[in-house]
Amino acid sequence: MHKGLGLILVTVLAMLQPALAQDYPSKNVTMVIPFPPGGGTDTGARIVAQNLSERWKKPVVVENKPGAAGIIGADFVAKARADGHTLLIGNIGTQAINPSLYKNLPFDPDKAFAPVSLIADLPLVLVVNPQLRAKTVPEVIALAKSQPGELSYGTSGNGGSMHLAAALFEDAAGLKLLHVPYKGGGPAIQDVIGGHTQMAFATVLETVGFIRSGRLRAIAVTGEKRSPALPDVPTIAESGLPGYNSISWIGVLAPAGTPSTIVERIAKDVAEIVAHPDVHEKLVAQGAIPVGNSPAEFAALIAKDRERYARIIVEKNITAE
Repeated sequence: MHKGLGLILVTVLAMLQPALAQDYPSKNVTMVIPFPPGGGTDTGARIVAQNLSERWKKPVVVENKPGAAGIIGADFVAKARADGHTLLIGNIGTQAINPSLYKNLPFDPDKAFAPVSLIADLPLVLVVNPQLRAKTVPEVIALAKSQPGELSYGTSGNGGSMHLAAALFEDAAGLKLLHVPYKGGGPAIQDVIGGHTQMAFATVLETVGFIRSGRLRAIAVTGEKRSPALPDVPTIAESGLPGYNSISWIGVLAPAGTPSTIVERIAKDVAEIVAHPDVHEKLVAQGAIPVGNSPAEFAALIAKDRERYARIIVEKNITAE
């Protein structure tokens, strides 16, 4: 009897899945960004949210829930109703770095989320305050070596992608820099502009406007290739540190248990939006590299990067404190 009822329930749920996706979204969608406004995760997410609102004919409300390196916002989504109406804009920090950096997360990183789609890769760029006399990677290295532990760099927090990019730079160049952690990339960049810190490794997406206006000076990008948004800025690898490579990314995740048809519907819509010429152009102009992939592909990327950064965190003894 119980087996029969179970089979009926499974059959009914399977029949309901396509209908759920067809009716989605049935109300406003909240897109949680676990960082303050102004950072690369926030900037890219707002472009996608606006276009999803237009496509779905329902408001996609962007809500910043910063704190604890993205853990507060991620935890909010992990505990939200799994119906696709609360989504997380995660990045390499929240999904691939934090699980190794924080031993007591308030959620199980392996089970809390359903990866939906990668929005874009976000190359980083080493930026400095324009008053700093260094204009090239060799000049930054020479300046740092002349005053060990004094040249400061701001980051979005301990162990985030900005911090790890700087740690790799220190290691590759044999430097000792002064790390100043903030509660997000936006505040870190503002303090470089204000001269409170000298430099930062931030996404091209969140800094390109400041670079073009002269409020920041771009020294080099962190990827394997130059950024289409900053074609005249060399890579760190071609500037004297061969093999250097450290980038970030942003993507959409839903609470675990969200019906697969809804997850696939959102993934399809995100992929089509970032591939649209207008959106693609806008993201590229701001320094992002649009992707838009499947839930399985996004899950594989998270697993691969989690393994890579776990090794870096252990080797460099990086802690969240």
